[in-house]
Amino acid sequence: MMVITSTFREDLETLMDINYTRTVRAAVVQQEPVWLDLEGAVEKTVELIREAADHGAEIIAFPETWIPNYPWWIWLDSVAWQSQFTVPYAANSLTVEGREMRAIQDAARRSGIVVGLGYSERDAGSLYMGQAVIEADGTLVSARRKLKPTHVERTVFGEGDGSDLIVTETSLGRIGSLCCWEHLQPLSKYALFSQHEQIHIASWPSFSIFPGAVYALGPEVNTAASQQYAVEGQTFVLAASAVVGEAGLRIFADTEEKRGLIHPGGGYARIFAPDGRMLAEPLAPDEEGILYADLDLSAILAAKNAADPVGHYSRPDVLQLRFNDQQQPRVTRGGHREDPQILPPESGLQEAGQETASDAGAVE
Repeated sequence: MMVITSTFREDLETLMDINYTRTVRAAVVQQEPVWLDLEGAVEKTVELIREAADHGAEIIAFPETWIPNYPWWIWLDSVAWQSQFTVPYAANSLTVEGREMRAIQDAARRSGIVVGLGYSERDAGSLYMGQAVIEADGTLVSARRKLKPTHVERTVFGEGDGSDLIVTETSLGRIGSLCCWEHLQPLSKYALFSQHEQIHIASWPSFSIFPGAVYALGPEVNTAASQQYAVEGQTFVLAASAVVGEAGLRIFADTEEKRGLIHPGGGYARIFAPDGRMLAEPLAPDEEGILYADLDLSAILAAKNAADPVGHYSRPDVLQLRFNDQQQPRVTRGGHREDPQILPPESGLQEAGQETASDAGAVE
């Protein structure tokens, strides 16, 4: 017996409206960031948006913390040495409602292109690893935070919550985003798969650190993670990657020892189809450029015919994901009361405010 609620009906209508008939021209960035320079980073972002649109792209994907850059110094030396970068990095991080974000939104609107942006987000005194989706009309339709920063990233960045595992409906289709090693988190991936993602933005830094020493941080493993995501979720994957050049090395690799820990290059941008095939010829690891490919969304249906892990290829009677997608406020005002959106485990699937079976009717 299934209870039909208003929420269920809305979800059903959304699924019925998913468009698998169009083709989307995609652009994926492989570029060196403008290190510790918010204004310069925004200018380069706007230029790349314009360039991609001039080549017919309808969506462009940027690397992890593209603005202002990935903080590679956290992997290279002591916390005391790293502290010299703390204030400059925070000062050059992006605020979601700031003029720099508005400038990028304006660029998206002028070029008529959807933008998947990676950035270091500054919210008051804290930093987060952010990803935004900006519509072709310039509307900021989603801004998420990396759920759990990886390893030493936690010395710089705070965490997101379940509301950050989101797939957004756009003019091009259903778009989701994850950062870097979030692609190794099976439950986070499944949360996005369950929202019927069509285009996935995989934002990576460069694969430059500890060459030959820590294989898991290298390009082979992490490029495979993007490809596996495409196959597992039957979705197109736009895997954007940064490049480390001499400009960056001069900032944070100030000794020969450090230069032995991080190498120039590391760019491994890729575009994958739902069956795992690569759709664009890769650039050299030290080359800056933009990859382009046409995404035929009907290929998703072909892939899902074989394996749909949130549909016919699932066994919810055996395995289920419990997913709290509610935003978690740090302060609740208005007295002591239970948040109606967050229920204890014994409450089951019934949400506060939903109709009961007797109210809504039931179907066999």
